[in-house]
Amino acid sequence: MKIAIGSDHAAFFMKEEIRAYLEEQGHEVTDCGTYSPERCDYPVFGERVALAVKAGEAERGVLICGTGVGISLAANKVKGIRAAVCSEPFTARLSRQHNDAQIIAFGARVVGIGMAKMIVDAFLEAEFEGGRHADRVALIGEIENRRG
Repeated sequence: MKIAIGSDHAAFFMKEEIRAYLEEQGHEVTDCGTYSPERCDYPVFGERVALAVKAGEAERGVLICGTGVGISLAANKVKGIRAAVCSEPFTARLSRQHNDAQIIAFGARVVGIGMAKMIVDAFLEAEFEGGRHADRVALIGEIENRRG
C-alpha cells in the first residue's frame, strides 16, 4: 500500500520509527516531513499528507504531532479528507470501517511506540464497510460542500 506520513518536531522520532515499521511491512512510504527535530509548524505537514492522499499519490496517510489533534485539524481542512485522531486500535479500526477515514493521527506525547504500531496496523487492515455508513459519510460531504 502507498502511505504518506508526516509529523511535526514533537513527533519526529516516532515518525521515523513508524516509517521504518511500515517499510519493513512492505508498504511504499512517502515521507512528507518534517525531516529533523527542529521546531516547525504542524499545519504544514498535515496539509502535505492530506494533499498527497487527495491527489491519489497515497492510499492512506499517517500523521503524528504532540497530541494528534492539531495536525489532524489541518488535514481536515483539505476538502474531501477525513482524518481521525485515535489513541487506541479500536477507534482506529472503526474510523476506517464506519467513517472511511483516509488518514489516521495520533500523539507522540499520548501513546508509546508499541501502541502507535497497533493503531497503525488496525487502521491499515480495516476496510470501509459501506452500506448505512456510506450514507453518513455522504452527509459529511454534503455539509462540507454547503459550508466549505
